[in-house]
Amino acid sequence: MGSLWHGFADMGAVTESGPFVIARGEGTRVYDDKGNEYIDATAGLWFANIGHGRQEMADAVAKQLSTIAHFSNFGDLASDATIELAERIAAMAPVPGSKVLFTSGGSDAIESAVKLSRRYWVEQGQPSKKIVVGRSKAYHGMHVAGTSLAGIPANGDGYGAEMMPDTGTVDWDDAKSLLGYIERVGAENIAAFFAEPIIGAGGVYLPPDGYLREVREICRDHDVLFVADEVVTGFGRIGGNEWFASSRFDLEPDMMTTAKGLTSGYVPMGALIVAPKVAEPFFGGGVWWRHGYTYGGHSAAAVAALTNIDIIEREGLLNDANRLESDLAAAFSPLAEMDQVSEVRTGLGAVTAVQLADGAKGPAAVLKLREYGVCGRAAGVGALQLSPSFTMTTEEVGELADRFAKAVQEL
Repeated sequence: MGSLWHGFADMGAVTESGPFVIARGEGTRVYDDKGNEYIDATAGLWFANIGHGRQEMADAVAKQLSTIAHFSNFGDLASDATIELAERIAAMAPVPGSKVLFTSGGSDAIESAVKLSRRYWVEQGQPSKKIVVGRSKAYHGMHVAGTSLAGIPANGDGYGAEMMPDTGTVDWDDAKSLLGYIERVGAENIAAFFAEPIIGAGGVYLPPDGYLREVREICRDHDVLFVADEVVTGFGRIGGNEWFASSRFDLEPDMMTTAKGLTSGYVPMGALIVAPKVAEPFFGGGVWWRHGYTYGGHSAAAVAALTNIDIIEREGLLNDANRLESDLAAAFSPLAEMDQVSEVRTGLGAVTAVQLADGAKGPAAVLKLREYGVCGRAAGVGALQLSPSFTMTTEEVGELADRFAKAVQEL
């Protein structure tokens, strides 16, 4: 019996069948411990934007590790790489003059945003503004705040009726649902609204036309902070030749959470990007935000992020992500005609979902995909996730669609 406890897993089944061991990766392909090759349909867990096995990344991180791996960013401490990365991210942020707090990952970034949203209103003399609002189907990581905010009931089962007080949930696709909630509860009690531009782990749902701008305006009109959860969509995955969905849709978020594509998963790292409006009370002197993480701004992770951004810029991978938006739609839309498929959600960013008519067959479909040389994943209820590396070619997308069709046909 193995000792490793896998995340989001039926450990009895894993113990019986054994783990599926990914031994190495190269570009858009990964290889198991038996040497079998698979097309990576999901870029790991949404993150390998530049592809796997980049020697340039390994060399850059190794060089930093041999100098100093990390020290701390508490108090006045910092490293050159971390300062440089903060300036680089601030320059590409949707709101000019933003500040950057580094974390160890996306869940940390969400936790930080929840705490800061409440702390900000205390500084504004409005301590009653505590409620944080999320959406049905939403996923915001697995810390206490993210679990409480999320709209996936199963992820909160067994932890008590209310893990974190002062949270609310509205319909994921109806801006009027948010407006109605604000009117019922009172804007004077609401700190922030959290929204994924594209719902990810909840099943890959694209926003209805105009939805994001409408909820942004509702938040602005009612003095509720708008937090864009771009852990999945950030750093190019949204397409449109933009780094962030917030830029593509002109959202000007008060805060933005990021991770995954920040380093393309080569080293764990996340970031909370804070607009000047929210940061200002803490940058005037004398006001501490007593918050931070031991590994926030880790020097080697910062070097990985800088190198990742260099590669994306040098190789024009934002353009490739934009191409994938069209490639995925063209290659996978025909699968909607299959009896086993109820819908294909595609056409925005380098993401797509093939929704199985029988959602319970998601796990079986993942195993069947492996038989056809595809390493894939089911999100939500039977939605087969596609979020490939930006380096995937048009021809590879076609090959991936063919393999998907054959695997689904056998379900």
